Amino acid sequence: MIFIDGSYGEGGGQVLRTSLTLSAIFGKPVRIENIRSKRPNPGLQAQHLTGVFSIARICKAILEGASLGSKTLSFIPESPPIAGSYSLDVAEARKGGSAGSTSLVFQTLLLPLALADGESRLIIKGGTHVAWSPPFHHLKHVYLPTLERMGIEAKVEIERWGWYPIGGGVMKAFIRGGADSISGLDLVERGELKRIWGISATSNLPAHIGRRQKEAAERYLKRHGFHPRIEIVDAPSPGRGTILFLVAEFENVVAGFSSLGKRGKSAEKVAKEACRDFLIYYESGACLEKHLADQLILPIALARSPSSFTTCEITQHLLTNIWVVEQFTNLTFEVEGEEGGKGKVTALIR
Repeated sequence: MIFIDGSYGEGGGQVLRTSLTLSAIFGKPVRIENIRSKRPNPGLQAQHLTGVFSIARICKAILEGASLGSKTLSFIPESPPIAGSYSLDVAEARKGGSAGSTSLVFQTLLLPLALADGESRLIIKGGTHVAWSPPFHHLKHVYLPTLERMGIEAKVEIERWGWYPIGGGVMKAFIRGGADSISGLDLVERGELKRIWGISATSNLPAHIGRRQKEAAERYLKRHGFHPRIEIVDAPSPGRGTILFLVAEFENVVAGFSSLGKRGKSAEKVAKEACRDFLIYYESGACLEKHLADQLILPIALARSPSSFTTCEITQHLLTNIWVVEQFTNLTFEVEGEEGGKGKVTALIR
């Protein structure tokens, strides 16, 4: 059994998710302690439990400690991942519902099912656009297109949007399966910028909010020499919420940037946050934005050929994910640069 200290590095749910994914793929039992010990609400929360129960289903794992608030979990897979149709609801894990992230549950299951024999179809209910997780549109337009270049084929669609605090969103996913030869990535140079586009989406809010977000983002980026095309979206949802999401398409890579609205935060501030993140990335000259960089560590660990990339920021999330992967594999990662600054990451076989 592999023992993982959940308080390592950023000490969040990423340690848990990466450990479960690798345990399922390699068939190695794992015990994770001090789960999310550095978070204000430590231990397993609803979205983490949904991920735990879901990945346990696909590899018939034995669980110990799988309950709300638990800080220790043993996960013992008893079969290789099994492709199929699965329906998952984050709200079922906690009385009163939850806006736990559907994206993070999906990412926990994606790679094991991509390596399984056969196709899989998922329906995941919960929060589709919530804080501290990639919004649905980042999965669809940034993360999955990048993984497709590695030989991992999956598609996602959104039926209903889910915002904090009630969730209620619905996303559907199709995963091809049988990806027995995952290719490495060489993402050191991003090439020329081809276009910037985005959405200004709102649910059950006055129409002027979406319009103001769109117009503020366009003004801000035009002042810096960019000419985005931003669409206003009226998003179906049981709750209320808003997001400004930008996509920058380069010759060699796609990057995504988002900002969520909340009470007391103006539409103009929402727009400025996403635009500012894009400009920081653009001016760095690096290939990957910081969120995609840490999300790619796990698929890179499964590739049959070497990988390297440059990123606008070496985050603690990135370094933590590297550490977890190194506990399960014979890979080591060479990181050039300091935390908080831009850098380069290369995956090497020990």
